[in-house]
Amino acid sequence: MTMVGPETADQARLLRLLRDDGPRSRVELVDVLGLPRARFAAEADRLAAQGLVETAGPAASRGGRRSSLLRVGAQVRFGAVLVGDGRLRVALTDGELNPLTRIDEPVDVRLGPEAVVGRTVELLGKLRAEAGLTRLTGVRVALPAPVAVSDGTPVSPPALPGWHRFPVRDTLAAELGCPVHVDNDANAMALGESHAGTGRPFDDFLYVKLGDAIGCGLVLGGSLHRGATSGAGDIGHLQLTEDGPLCACGNTGCVEAYCGDAALVREAVTAARAGRSTVLAERLAATGALTVVDVAAAATAGDPAAQTLVRDAARRLGQVLVGLVSFVNPAIVIIGGAAPGIGPVLLAEIRGVVYRRSTPLATGSMPIVLPDLDAPTAALIGAARLISDQVFTTR
Repeated sequence: MTMVGPETADQARLLRLLRDDGPRSRVELVDVLGLPRARFAAEADRLAAQGLVETAGPAASRGGRRSSLLRVGAQVRFGAVLVGDGRLRVALTDGELNPLTRIDEPVDVRLGPEAVVGRTVELLGKLRAEAGLTRLTGVRVALPAPVAVSDGTPVSPPALPGWHRFPVRDTLAAELGCPVHVDNDANAMALGESHAGTGRPFDDFLYVKLGDAIGCGLVLGGSLHRGATSGAGDIGHLQLTEDGPLCACGNTGCVEAYCGDAALVREAVTAARAGRSTVLAERLAATGALTVVDVAAAATAGDPAAQTLVRDAARRLGQVLVGLVSFVNPAIVIIGGAAPGIGPVLLAEIRGVVYRRSTPLATGSMPIVLPDLDAPTAALIGAARLISDQVFTTR
């Protein structure tokens, strides 16, 4: 496949400026980039020849001859894919990472990677055809799993049975004919919040992702921190107790086994059957099963047993955050992925543990908050940001 992308560091800087700030006048861009006018014009022309930038009309007059606006080219379209919590979500964004269209549908990851990746190809093809595109500029996939980013494969993923070392990146790239990269979903959510949400003003923050799988995205010094082998932030399988509940990873007492959605549902069923919650018992009798949404609804409605379950999970999560906050010293902690309605209950308990047990230097001015973006939207924007970072890098 023919690769497109910047050929020089100045071209890469220009593309990222236009992605992050939107259309800018040539005069402004010359000033920001610090380039001679002739050099800037040559670099912009090379990008325009590839369709990566285009003229967007005249800029506001600053006196003298009016400059023209530049923007990321209209044919630059990024695909973003999120697998998790029983859903397959596929979106298309423009070059400024604004979501243009999106498809959400149920998915059973236990069907295996071939089926899910095949359906992903179909949905991306549908979005591409509807947009009148011959190809996508790039695609990023976010998975609820540890991911070896260097080769685009999930590694021993408890939430994705049967996916170990499946070549997600290479399979999609061969089908789509464009650059494809794969990452952990918490990393994508952290980058989404950094680009367009609560994390935007901060260079150092933690994004804790709740749900079926629990993870943490670390933005440090303004950049995503993955660690030596892309394993940073995998907090879901830290062991809280040796004799705790069995986790999907095969160990006992993991954070996920106490605080994940499946854990909340498990404890809710126990409470319903033991007669500790009339609300949950009635729901269980009516439907034959409970979901985390049922638990959240009961807790939000004031059911004492459901609120206790949420508070217990939040308290354990707070214990983990005490260590993370002391070690990383973030400017802010963002808690994303919580079921609808239980965010305030979670925050109150987490804040109580973290602020009580952490050092004043680490937490004196550190807020713990819910995100501006819902978790799927953050993940899809973050995935688009990650693939744009890759494409908008000197080739």
